[in-house]
Parts: sequence; structure tokens; C-alpha cells
Amino acid sequence: MGGSCTQRRPAGRRQVLFPFLLPLFYPALCEQIRYSIPEELAKGSVVGNLAKDLGLSVLDVSARKLRVSAEKLLFNVDAESGDLLVKDRIDREQICKERRRCELELEAVVENPLNIFHIIVVVEDINDHAPQFHKDEINLEISESVSLGTGTILESAKDPDINMNSLSKYQLSPNEYFSLVVKDNPEGGKYPELVLKKTLDRETQSAHHLVLTALDSGDPPRSGTVQIRILVVDANDNPPVFSQDVYKVSLREDVPPGTFVLRVSATDQDEGLNAEITYSFLGVADTARHVFSLDSATGNIITHQPLDYEDVKRYAMDVEAKDRGSLSTQCKVIIEVLDENDNSPEIIITSLSDQILEDSRPGMVVGLFKTRDQDSKENGEVTCILSRDIPFKIHSSSNNYYKLVTDGALDREQTPEYNVTITATDRGKPPLSSSATITLRITDVNDNAPVFHQASYVVHLAENNLPGTSIAQVSASDPDLGPNGHVSYSILASDLEPRALSSYVSVNAQSGVVFAQRAFDHEQLRAFELTLQARDHGSPALSANVSLRVLVGDRNDNAPRVLYPALGPDGSALFDMVPRAAQPGYLVTKVVAVDADSGHNAWLSYHVLQASEPGLFSVGLRTGEVRTARALGDRDAARQRLLVAVRDGGQPPLSATATLLLVFADSLQEALPDLSDHSEPTDPQAELQFYLVVALALISVLFLLVVILAIALRLRCSSSPSAGGGCFGSVLCSKSGPEIPPNYSDGTLPYADNLCVPRNQTNPEFNFLTSVEHCPATQDILNKDSSSVLLASVLTLSVEADKNTFKQIGL
Repeated sequence: MGGSCTQRRPAGRRQVLFPFLLPLFYPALCEQIRYSIPEELAKGSVVGNLAKDLGLSVLDVSARKLRVSAEKLLFNVDAESGDLLVKDRIDREQICKERRRCELELEAVVENPLNIFHIIVVVEDINDHAPQFHKDEINLEISESVSLGTGTILESAKDPDINMNSLSKYQLSPNEYFSLVVKDNPEGGKYPELVLKKTLDRETQSAHHLVLTALDSGDPPRSGTVQIRILVVDANDNPPVFSQDVYKVSLREDVPPGTFVLRVSATDQDEGLNAEITYSFLGVADTARHVFSLDSATGNIITHQPLDYEDVKRYAMDVEAKDRGSLSTQCKVIIEVLDENDNSPEIIITSLSDQILEDSRPGMVVGLFKTRDQDSKENGEVTCILSRDIPFKIHSSSNNYYKLVTDGALDREQTPEYNVTITATDRGKPPLSSSATITLRITDVNDNAPVFHQASYVVHLAENNLPGTSIAQVSASDPDLGPNGHVSYSILASDLEPRALSSYVSVNAQSGVVFAQRAFDHEQLRAFELTLQARDHGSPALSANVSLRVLVGDRNDNAPRVLYPALGPDGSALFDMVPRAAQPGYLVTKVVAVDADSGHNAWLSYHVLQASEPGLFSVGLRTGEVRTARALGDRDAARQRLLVAVRDGGQPPLSATATLLLVFADSLQEALPDLSDHSEPTDPQAELQFYLVVALALISVLFLLVVILAIALRLRCSSSPSAGGGCFGSVLCSKSGPEIPPNYSDGTLPYADNLCVPRNQTNPEFNFLTSVEHCPATQDILNKDSSSVLLASVLTLSVEADKNTFKQIGL
């Protein structure tokens, strides 16, 4: 046992490549692998090492799924050794019937890549059948007048074995009257003929009992016997004679039962009962007996059952004609069955790929199939076509084998599966066809990146939102399948600081919902932009990006802020001076305010909320300009207080107020009393300390001046007593005009040059801006003769000046 086609493997590195190249070159190296085994081989017996004969290693047997395919699977492949094993009982006579050569065709299928190899297992015959006669006993009637050498054909034995194991000879039991002659049958085989070698004498011996033995040439030989009982009858010296030794006829297989086939005819030269002939089948197989019937009187042969060319193509039958005198003769009837196109082609799917990737290149083998038509010649020639508009085509192979290969680009997202219909049609008239539909499912690959439903996203979010609020949701779809189509979301980039990004927003990786991680302030952050990425879970992963712009909307959460008039360092309002002769419409000042909000929330309007003299001033609604509405009247106070409200346009509106202190005066000197009288320090203790220090400094300076002046006067009076009064008078009453120091930031207060000291010391006070004519004479104030009186008067003057100073500053 073993393959009849073997190859020598080259040594070295090429030995590794050979199993992979074998499917490409094997048809050129050997068309078929042949094994020869005897029939009735035990189950599990090794036919041959199929893997070795195919050039496959033991590992390739399971890796490439080596297996065999046949109509009736009598063999299988050992997955561990690659041996071809007998799977079921193999009876050559049952499988091949009467064929002399019994060959079983198998297909060996391997995958990765997909290929097929043809295997022929020749089943050798063993001598497992003995020759067997159809009957256990043969009864013959032979006339005693039969001449020597007359032969009588006996029924042949049947042996289904072939060659040496088939029927080879016959033996007749020893006797003195008959001998056995074995002749060759025109159809093959041998048949026995009983020949008379000694004249019969019914009166001497009316019956003879013989034993016919049929033997084959097997080792050991087998045999079968039949009893022959010969009855010697009275003379009938003319046997029937057929008109033909061989009758041949052709019959279509589609004829109905009861169809007349032919008529055999024999004649007998005898007369009377010896000339009456009956017909019968002689040694006909059971299959022929069931299909045909023979009329014993007329010799007509008719069909008894339907014919089938695919089962039996030719019938050969022996017909015996026997007269009443027991003389007989035989003829051969051969019936050829003509094929009709009565069998549709069969489509047998041998193998299909269980994984067809959508990125497969054209020409990839995805399936193997074969066709079979039991009809012959043109009726059995088959062509195959595929259904239209599919990316597949058929490549014809040998022995009615076909490959189903890809013929175009595959896209699982457009067509996840294909129902491929294969139609096989023969060339008969009329042609017959059959179809088989197979489903090819396309396996997904990650060839589609996620696609966002919008090219970009713009989200409006009102400020002062709650942390954790969902502000937007992005969505992307991926037509791929499974992990290739599962999309997750992440933030790829933004125009925010990378470190602060996580404190601003986050995105849910599964749903694509974007959450605010904090409350946004429109005044600090009006807009920001994120770059979101959608990424699938394929290998390699594909992704897509989209921009999300978040616009933080304004809420009216900021009140207007007044920039002008500004408050003083102590928090008090500052004064503005208005000329007394200001005409209506005179621009006094302008209230300037801003609002950190935007839009309507920052649209400011100005209103007079409170005024000392209603109707005296007006405020521009949008400009905030404060103008005089009318001229200053006699009854109007010189100092005016104006409270201006600034409102924004939000809902509800927010507001702020500005206090304006306005003084009507034509000069700063004129406005100073009003400014001093009405100043209200916010911190009296601090200002008290400041002015005490200033007063002490002034008193000290004044004291020094008085002392110096007193000494000077003393010295001058001692030299010229009459000049004392005039000197003192020039100091106390100066005729110079009023002066105002150019700068008041040095801590001194403005004083008029005209200073008057009254006589009444109980209510001393200073009078500013008085004329010289009202000043009393100096001799009424001081005693010219007493310097002590002068010093006391100077000290009193200094103290009173300090008191008036404290009154003027509000202390």
C-alpha cells in the first residue's frame, strides 16, 4: 500500500518552503495520488501516509485542516499522523458491482491556502465469494435417441470476484455417459456444456444423477456445486433452432413499463408435441429478471420496470427454447440502454472559507465545489454560472471542479453578506439545470474612521452655571462592527492652559457628554475652544477630531461702577466749582461709570436721584453729563448736593450712585469757606492730631516772631520813645491788599493781611477780609509804655488765631 506518485524533497532551506509551494506546483508534479488496498480491510487500517505523500508535515495536518471528501466517506485522515485510514467496510462487489476495475475517487482538501488534491484508491479483489449456481438442482430431459456429441448448455455459476478469484473452471462428477466441455462466453466468462459421450438407453438406465462443481482460482480456491438430474425420455431427435444466435436491441431509458423490446423466435423440425417450443430465461441475473419479462409461449420480451441508464447501461441475457421432447437450444439477448437527459446536474460544495475579510484582494479563493451529472456525453457536460452583480467569479478546474474566487472590492458596511447562487446547466436537449445558494459572510476590518454628526459644534452657556452641568454632547458613528465600531471620546487640545483644562471641562468617554467642572464667569472667560477626538477600538485604531466652541453668555451679575467723580482718600465726595454766572446748559461735570457686563447688561443710563434744588441741574440720560438747567437764583444756596443714579439695562437692573458736591463761586478763594465749613472728615481723630501739630508749630513761630518784635521795639523805644506807637501800628494794621498763598499743601491756612484786635477781650475773634478803615487805633489796643502788655497781647492774639483756625477746619 502507498501512493503511486512520490516526490523527493530537496534538502536545505528549500525543504521548509516546499509545503507552502506544493499547492501551486502539485498538479504539475502529479495529477493523482493512487493507493491500492484489498477489500474487506479492517476498520482503522492504514491506507497510506497521505500527509507525507502531499509533502505536508505532521503539524500541517491540523494547521491546514487536512481532510478527505467523497460521495460515500469510507476513509478519514488521522489528525496526528496524517495517515489515510479505513473508516467503514469496503466490499468491492457491493461498491463496484460487475466492474472489472474498482477505483474509489477521493478529494483531499487543505486550507491556508485552500486547495484540493485528487486521490484514487484501487480496491483489489480478495477471494471472499465462492462460485454459486442460481439453482440447487438442474433437471434435464434427454431423449435416448440423441446422437453422441450432442451438447446441452448448463446454467453457469456466478462468482462476483474478479481475476484469479473469479470462476475459472467446472468439474463433472465421474460417469460413463456424459462429459463436460467448458466454453467461452462472448460476453466474457465461461459456461459449461454437458456432452453425450455414450448412447443412452432408457430401458437400461432411465435417469442419471451428476454433480457439477464450479471452482475459482483463488488461494485457497472456493467452489460451488449443483445437482444435475437427467431423465432419459423417448426420442425427439430435432432440437429447436433460433433464428439468430445473438439478438441486439437499443432501448431508451425513458420508455414506460410494458414497452415491447423484441421477440426471440425458434423453430423445431419435429412435429406434434415435440415441436411445441417454450421460452425461458437461462441464468439471468435478478436485476434483469425484475426489469424484463419473457412470454414463454411467444418469446416476446417487454419491460417490467423503468430503465435507468445510470444504474445499468447494458443487459445481457440467455434465452432457452425447449420443445416438448426436452430438446433445447439457447441464444443471447443484448439490450443496450440509451441515455436520456433525465438527470439534472448536482452541485456539491466541497469547502467554504469561514472568514472572508472585506479587504481581501481579487482572486482570493473562498470556496471549492464540484458538479456531477449522471448522464453521459453531452447530457453530462456541465457549465456553471453565478448570479449577477456580485464580486465573485468561477475558475474552472479539472474533473468538474471549480474555485469560487473574489472578483472585486468587498465592503462589509455596504453588503455584510452575499447570497451566491450557483447554477449548473448541462448540454442536453432540452438542457437541465440546478442551483445551489450559499451564503458568504464578510468579516469586518477596521477600515472606517469615526465620523462626527456635525462638522463643528458651537455651544452657548450662560455664566454662573452649576459645576458638573452638562453643556454639550458630541456624537460620532463608526460603521464598522464590534470593537472596530466602538467609539470613545476624549479631549485632544484646547486654547485653555493645559494644566487648568481638567478644572474647566471634562468629557464622558462613552457618551460624549461634555461637563463643566466649574462655574464660568463671562467677565473673565467669554469663549474657549476644545478639540475633541473620537477614537475606535480597532487595531490599528482610527480617529476623527471635531472642534467645540463654548460661548459663555453674560448674566447681569455686575452693578455699574462709578469712575468719576472719585471719592477722596478719606472716602468723602469731592467738590466741583460752578461759576455763579453759569447759563442754562453749562457743562458742570460728567459722571463716568462702567459695567463689567456686556450687551444690554452694560447699557448704562443716568438719572437724578436726589438734589438740593430740584430743577437746577440736569443729567444726560446716556452721557452722564451734568449741566445747569437754569441760572442760579438769589435764594439758591451756594453749595448744592446732587445724587446721581447709574442703572444698567439688565433684568432685573443693577445700579450705583454718585454724590456730587457743587459750589457756586467765581474764585477758589470765594469757594474756600464753603469747602471748609462743609467738610466732614471721616476720621476726626486723625485730622485733630494733624491740625494740633500744625497749630502748635504756628504758635511757636508766632511766639518767636512776637518775642523778636518785642525786643526790637524795646530797643527802638529806648532810643526813640516817640516812635513806639507808630511802629506797633504799622505791624498791627497793614494797608496792603488781600493775598492768597499760591499753594496750600504746606499745611498753612490762608489769612488776610488786614488783622484787627478788638478792645473787648471777652470775645476775641479774627475777622478776615475787612477793610483798614474799620480797624481801631493801635493806642486803644496796646499800652505804649508797657512791653509786657505788648507781649501779652501778642500771646493772646496767637491763641485766638488758633481757636479760629480750629473752628474753620471743623474742630
